[in-house]
Amino acid sequence: MPLYTPKAPSRVAPAAALSDAPLAGGDVHPWPGSYVDLAGWRCHVRTTPATHDRAEPALLVHGLAGSAHNWTEFAGLLRDRLACEAIDLAGHGCSGPAPRGDYRLTAHAERVIGYLEHSGRGPVHLVGNSMGGAISILVAARRPDLVRTLTLVSPAVADNRPRIFPLRHNPRMAAVVVPVLGEALTKRINARIAAEQRVRATIALCFGDANRYPADRLAEAVAETRERDALPWATSAVLKSMRGLATDQLLRGRRGWATMRTVAAPTLVVWGDQDRLVAPDLAPYVAAAIPRARLLELPGVGHTAQMEVPDVTARAVLALVESASPSA
Repeated sequence: MPLYTPKAPSRVAPAAALSDAPLAGGDVHPWPGSYVDLAGWRCHVRTTPATHDRAEPALLVHGLAGSAHNWTEFAGLLRDRLACEAIDLAGHGCSGPAPRGDYRLTAHAERVIGYLEHSGRGPVHLVGNSMGGAISILVAARRPDLVRTLTLVSPAVADNRPRIFPLRHNPRMAAVVVPVLGEALTKRINARIAAEQRVRATIALCFGDANRYPADRLAEAVAETRERDALPWATSAVLKSMRGLATDQLLRGRRGWATMRTVAAPTLVVWGDQDRLVAPDLAPYVAAAIPRARLLELPGVGHTAQMEVPDVTARAVLALVESASPSA
């Protein structure tokens, strides 16, 4: 018998619909990037060109240790409806390190808000995965004027029971989250294990079926990993972001769930039932907590549904966008 059983969700969120609109075709490749200087932070953003000027603006926010590359196929499929930008969070991808070394979840959220204000593209369709989902919840709650719809793909929210779920599949996290020890251990691993082997291990952790990982993306991921290995601050940036996320989950978890209840935007929650990093049984609770949320649970899919099944995820987002349009 389980030691702890959470009470039932406060409501049963409706099942998400899938749009039958055609998805964009054509070649998919890394989308062009550009830099923006924001209050002492050099922010990198990749832009997926829309197929027409009526496309609605969208901003995509990756997860811990990820980058804008995590959205390549997904953004390409949506070009007929959305003008997608994918931001590299501070200390991730091609963006520079965070000013004053501040990698708290709230600081990441404030920088995303700062970019949205700078770009003038809001309100946007905001899509976040994992830590990017947790950041997107904060953005939507704090600045509803900047968010038209919200999509959360396996958001890294606090657990609602006494367990540390990711350690079941990646026990090393217990060590790397410790200051100084984490940096030393990670640098030792990076020196001993080739970049391609590390990338493949990450894919195996994040995908329900690693064979779904696009072959074209592997070389890009390996090249990005090697480039980041050469940056003296990159390891610390990711580990400090991990600690910021863990602190938020463990010490401010109740506040996080309360924040979800204040989100006003129509919301889509997407979760793979083979997620090894954020417990998939949290899906109905997250969808229940957000007042206007719908839920899509995906069998056989892992932590990054937008990469593993980009077509299904894109159709769910399109259905949300269609339902939120003035003509719906």
